[in-house]
Amino acid sequence: MRTWPALSIHFASGGSQSESEARDLLLAALNDARVTAIQEFDDRWIVFFADAADRDQAAAVLPGSGPGIDSIEVMDVPDDDWARRSQRNLTPVRVGRIVVTPPWASDTEPGAGPAGERAITIIIQPSMGFGTGHHATTRLCLDLLQRIDVSGKTVLDVGTGSGVLALAAHALGARTVVAVDDDPDAIESARENLALNGIGEGIDLRLGDFRGMPQADTGWDVVTANLTGGLLVRGAEVLSTSVAPGGALVVSGVTVDEEAGILAAFAPRLKPVARVAEDEWVGIVYRSLSPDLPTLFAAP
Repeated sequence: MRTWPALSIHFASGGSQSESEARDLLLAALNDARVTAIQEFDDRWIVFFADAADRDQAAAVLPGSGPGIDSIEVMDVPDDDWARRSQRNLTPVRVGRIVVTPPWASDTEPGAGPAGERAITIIIQPSMGFGTGHHATTRLCLDLLQRIDVSGKTVLDVGTGSGVLALAAHALGARTVVAVDDDPDAIESARENLALNGIGEGIDLRLGDFRGMPQADTGWDVVTANLTGGLLVRGAEVLSTSVAPGGALVVSGVTVDEEAGILAAFAPRLKPVARVAEDEWVGIVYRSLSPDLPTLFAAP
């Protein structure tokens, strides 16, 4: 049974700074850590990491992130605990035409989408480390992806996690979908979800860091990247050059406070053409600096 290295971070009450300020400082401190998930409660966060070394390094740094943190507890959480809680709490999530559902609710009739369009159902097996569609950043990407005409196009999903965005692109008619992640557990999770959705060879899963992709592996019509703000900045050049002339890049995992830095990082090669926001999170569609992109966007 897999366990996830985690920190239970309790917020101080009645401190010198507001709770929202404490959480903003914590997000900034975690920006460069290999965080796989954050479970939020009223008085604490449980932050999950890719491995124990990353967790222990974060634990050594976080107490200095501000007086708003009361205590930090090191813990290991069994993955099946997450699945068991999910079965009680997770329900289907709808974004436009797309319904993301856990397997136990996949028989629920989603009904018609906007303007009576047929709903697209994507089944995702919950796991602590990878997206189920319930986080705002995933919803923002799913929203933006439906604003692009991906039918017959090539799509690269960077940091695929559960594979939900790759599955959405495939369901929306993409000709070729490649999903990349540097975590073997993510690739295994995505492979399981492909099987749950009856996808055999329609999506190519690749293990590796997208920043090490060969130069020849470029020219994608659409690239999706639901990553952290820091990773987007560091990978901006690789992501930018991966997009074909007239192509589009969909990014999320960006907080409102990080947005200016993201815009600056992509400015040399890409132009922002669409933006959506939910709570403190932002999703952005960029286009390559080419006059050909308007043909890629779906008609309103």
